[in-house]
Amino acid sequence: MNEQRYKMKIDFAKNPDGLVPAIVQDAMTKNVLMLGYMNEEALKKTQETKKVTFYSRSKKRLWTKGEESGNFLNLIDVKVDCDNDTLLVSVKPEGPTCHTGSDTCWGGNNSSNFGFLSQLEETIRNRKEEAAKDSSLRRNDNSYVVSLFEKGINKIAQKVGEEAVETVIEAKDDNDDLFLYESADLLFHYLVLLQAKGFTLSDIENELQKRHR
Repeated sequence: MNEQRYKMKIDFAKNPDGLVPAIVQDAMTKNVLMLGYMNEEALKKTQETKKVTFYSRSKKRLWTKGEESGNFLNLIDVKVDCDNDTLLVSVKPEGPTCHTGSDTCWGGNNSSNFGFLSQLEETIRNRKEEAAKDSSLRRNDNSYVVSLFEKGINKIAQKVGEEAVETVIEAKDDNDDLFLYESADLLFHYLVLLQAKGFTLSDIENELQKRHR
């Protein structure tokens, strides 16, 4: 990280108090954890110690996040916005970020989100719960996913195997549309299998992270 480059680009003088907003984001999950303020001295200390340090407007001094709680924010990277007056600070957090004990200062969990795949995963989870209900209480009796859960783990695993074979077959041909179609089928049924086994995409992500180390 080039400290001099950030000094030259950040317009600390734009505000009379010499402070710029610092948006803190988890480098892995991309979730926004908190908002603080930095002056030039706070940024310099952050870069030197690799522990995110703010200027506390209430304490009127530099304040390293975690200096009392131990929940430090380990610096990964810093970026400056197009107006040169706001920082995006990427971090690896140690423990919860908010003083309330929450992962973020907005009360959310700092868990990975996979966009549409997470929405699809939630829908499959709801269908799993639906399948567990008495038939007279179900709202989606015609749901394909509900029918898979009703048939049990063996049928779900069989479908994953079938889709995997079809994906491999299409991979050996030159029809990209069919390959993507079968790949989507494979991923969909794999998400069903994960839910049937009581796991999620986040569990797979954690396993891959362990191997990456």
